[in-house]
Amino acid sequence: MPSYKKPVDSLNELQHYVACGNGTEPPFNNLYWNHKEEGLYVDIQTGEPLFSSKDKFDSGTGWPSFTRPVQPDAVVEHRDVSHGMVRVEVRSAIGDSHLGHVFPDGPDREGGMRYCINSAALHFIPKEELKTQGYEAFMAQDERD
Repeated sequence: MPSYKKPVDSLNELQHYVACGNGTEPPFNNLYWNHKEEGLYVDIQTGEPLFSSKDKFDSGTGWPSFTRPVQPDAVVEHRDVSHGMVRVEVRSAIGDSHLGHVFPDGPDREGGMRYCINSAALHFIPKEELKTQGYEAFMAQDERD
């Protein structure tokens, strides 16, 4: 597996606003909200594995939604009281990128959680490129049914 370190600032304006500035991108106008290809979603800043396409579902919100992270310790959660709401923020464990929020209104059959994630905080690795890009350990997990 590759080592996950924050690279020199190589983010575009939106990616920086979301991942580093705790921002939110517009719903239904982002890269992965309706993306259906199989593979792995990783932190835009570090490449650390975060979510599998196998756990992605259409929540109708306009942002990519997942039932769980690819590994339990891939993300950390923090209480967020910004914008007059109480929510649970989700950040990448190693890179500390702001990813989005988690809500208890996901599919019951999958544990009931909805990780509502900003596309701008993610980079997608297609299933057929997992091995060549150093994510071979996630190939078996991505093939689970």
